[in-house]
Amino acid sequence: MIILDGESARAEAAKTIRRGGVIGYRTDTLYGLGGDPHNPRAVVKIIEMKGREDGKPILLLISELEVIPKYLARTSETFQTIASRFWPGPLTLIDEARTDLPEDLTAGTKTLGLRLPDSPEVRDLVRACGGALTATSANPSGKPPALTAAEVEKYFPEIDLIIDGGTVRATDPSTVLDVSSSQVHLLREGAIKRGELAEWLA
Repeated sequence: MIILDGESARAEAAKTIRRGGVIGYRTDTLYGLGGDPHNPRAVVKIIEMKGREDGKPILLLISELEVIPKYLARTSETFQTIASRFWPGPLTLIDEARTDLPEDLTAGTKTLGLRLPDSPEVRDLVRACGGALTATSANPSGKPPALTAAEVEKYFPEIDLIIDGGTVRATDPSTVLDVSSSQVHLLREGAIKRGELAEWLA
């Protein structure tokens, strides 16, 4: 089922997430698959839908900074400095995960990536769904990312709900930066380019 984004759609999405379902939704970059990061069955369902390979963690979108302690055991000084510069925005920051999260979420890495999206509408949706949603791209592994709600439905006809937030305007995924150790590692160069992060990179 596809429904246009709005207040009633977000309420329906929240009910779906509470039931352990999976939604498709437009993030601030690409369409993503959203589930409750605290629900192990929802996390496994997303992995199975994507055909995702083992050892690949699932990134999360958050609605505001205050929810970070629910997901990260700590945030380094580097995390805080970079977040204050680039959030909200298309930058995913990885740091040490809480130990009470589903292991499939972190893929055994003991770390987790978070992003505060640069879209009030997306943050409102995430907030309605509990403050955090998984945000792995809405495409089977190896396929191009979905750019519309209809493409999400084509990829995943079994999905519980799709929130139609319009056609994706972004051309790049989020940049992914691992700040969980003393050396900062650029894992994926996306919307924010290496040069903008150069002062933090080894």
